[in-house]
Amino acid sequence: MVITKSHKVASVLVKAFTNHKVQKTYVAFCIGSAPKSERITIKSGHGRSKFGAWRVYAAGDVGRKLPGGSIVRDMETTFEVLSINGQQNYKEQSECMEDEEHSIVVEEKAVTDVDANKDEILVRAFPRSGRTHQIRLHCQYLGFPIRGDVKYEGVYEWKGRTYEAHELHAESLTFQHPVTGFPLLIQAPLPLWASQALQLLTD
Repeated sequence: MVITKSHKVASVLVKAFTNHKVQKTYVAFCIGSAPKSERITIKSGHGRSKFGAWRVYAAGDVGRKLPGGSIVRDMETTFEVLSINGQQNYKEQSECMEDEEHSIVVEEKAVTDVDANKDEILVRAFPRSGRTHQIRLHCQYLGFPIRGDVKYEGVYEWKGRTYEAHELHAESLTFQHPVTGFPLLIQAPLPLWASQALQLLTD
């Protein structure tokens, strides 16, 4: 969360967010089918169903009016896989990813494979848009919902433990200072689950 002390600075930051000039990163601990690619970009629509729940729509539905009166809006997230069952090399946030990226453009509703393997997957998310529950929805669609996120098919119990909250952490914001123009990187302290998961990869 960024709080400004003046309306002028606030308006500059609002414009930066609107024009996608602010890079946001999140870390999430997921349980589900391990992706085959190390970097995935998913593009879809976003809106409320007729029952009021947020859901993923096809990219081709963007701009369509829904029964409740809202409009399907575009939604895009890039995921970087940090580890699968603790086995993958951890990369610092500042490192540039040179691996091949897999792009997914949503065309239809996802089908959940109830018999699929359940892996522990640590991901870093880079949301380009800022839709409600965006990362949670895209994790669900990709088949690895966030641990504890029962609203979007995440496990509540795992290896003898229960999880009362979903394990998604707003890690950082990067943007130009609204007055000086210098680049700023603001990082939030990691919660215990995230620091433990990342520590295992750097040991």
